[in-house]
Amino acid sequence: MTHQEILKKVEWQDLRKLSLKEMLIENNLTIPWALSSWILAYFEYYWIALPFSAFFFLTGLRQVHNGFHNSLGTNKFLTWLSLYINSVLMMVSIHAVKFNHLRHHKYCLTDEDQEGKSAHMTWYGAILYGPIHVFKIHQITWKIGSKKYRKNMLIELFSIMILIAIAFYFNIYLLYYHMTIMIIGEFLMAFFAVWTVHHDTHENPGLARTQRSNWKNKITFSMFYHLEHHLFPAIPTIKLPELARRIDQAIPEIEKKQIF
Repeated sequence: MTHQEILKKVEWQDLRKLSLKEMLIENNLTIPWALSSWILAYFEYYWIALPFSAFFFLTGLRQVHNGFHNSLGTNKFLTWLSLYINSVLMMVSIHAVKFNHLRHHKYCLTDEDQEGKSAHMTWYGAILYGPIHVFKIHQITWKIGSKKYRKNMLIELFSIMILIAIAFYFNIYLLYYHMTIMIIGEFLMAFFAVWTVHHDTHENPGLARTQRSNWKNKITFSMFYHLEHHLFPAIPTIKLPELARRIDQAIPEIEKKQIF
């Protein structure tokens, strides 16, 4: 079954629109996790802060991912602002990630897909490749990205350098902690955000892996409905559980490789 045939068989257009409540959730999901981790780190409860930092990173990924596909329910400036703020907080140029992510959808798992490179590796190879993945994401954006993408990347990287300078100049341990955890998270992206959802799907790259366990999807904030996302990238994350139900109902025979 082709992608166009799937689009025709599943009702999905109504899922693109967010209610006010859903829009507020998608745009503010990171705040409680960020504040909790920062408060705990400020009082030097670093080990207790760690899971809150992990959930901040995960919800930050969800937020920027929706921003990549204009699915936050906000205007262009607020979407840009969300990507910029998360760039500084997550220690990477999110616009560089966006450039490569959109190419990932267009050229999924081909030679042109820089984001998807680690899907061809072993699990441990993808983990070791992590730092190179982060570097290449920026390098490719600078090499072939538009002037606008390069400008946004430079603004974000410059802002990150300012944050680093503030942390070292004022010797702020909270920022040391936060930046370290975020950098570790970025180095693991090639494994968690690429390999886990795309390994062994090369025969049909459009059918990524998915996760259908209810409790697993709750603790991962629905970020592993990846089959659904690749088939319908315009659908906001908060709508993916309903989309998954509709796919199962309309096309029960579609292959669903599990993530974990």
